[in-house]
Amino acid sequence: MSSPGPSRPTPSGPGPKHAIFASLAEVAQALGHANRLDLLEHLAQRARSVEDLAALSGLSFANTSRHLQILRRAGLVETRRSGKHVLYSLAGGTEVVGLLKSLGRVGERNVAEVNRVLSSYFHARDSMEAVTREDLAGRIADGLVTVLDVRPKDEFAEGHIPGARNIPLGELDRRLKEIPKNVAVVAYCRGPYCVFAYEAVAALRAKGFKAVRLEDGFPEWKAAGLAVATDGAG
Repeated sequence: MSSPGPSRPTPSGPGPKHAIFASLAEVAQALGHANRLDLLEHLAQRARSVEDLAALSGLSFANTSRHLQILRRAGLVETRRSGKHVLYSLAGGTEVVGLLKSLGRVGERNVAEVNRVLSSYFHARDSMEAVTREDLAGRIADGLVTVLDVRPKDEFAEGHIPGARNIPLGELDRRLKEIPKNVAVVAYCRGPYCVFAYEAVAALRAKGFKAVRLEDGFPEWKAAGLAVATDGAG
């Protein structure tokens, strides 16, 4: 008579794996709203108050605060007090930026609507291959490129690629003389779906500049552990 095989434990309740999955599901639920993803992109640039985020996102103060509380409960953002204001920032910026990047990659691969928007808006404005972070770092080291940060000035001051020139998109037309024409230009902004860099590259090419985009934006550059400058210094 053969001996019975090893017995399998019968769980009396949810195990540790289920507990972890439940917590991860809360993070996933917090990401499950377009406005919250937008808020996370703004916070990837710098810490901001609810008032600032409401103005940037076009949401009411109450809706902005509600979305931020959901993100906070999920451990995606944290707060600190600065005078009369409560400032929100990413909790573990590198990990949150990486999570958003991975979400974008899954969407680009598997979601038809994402690809439709990429083709109809983004690729229509710039079908050329973007410059990778590694390639840009090499060009900067060799002095072969003008790096153009087209984000608002406050975001640039909080952190930017070393040596970058800050010309916000709305100021580009009147400040073209500040950009040398004999050197290639690489423009970047808030992230892979930020339209500022696409619009800047299209405008520069129309004026005869050799311009391309960085593959994503400043938060991804910082999250990759590459050098960062602050306080307006290049």
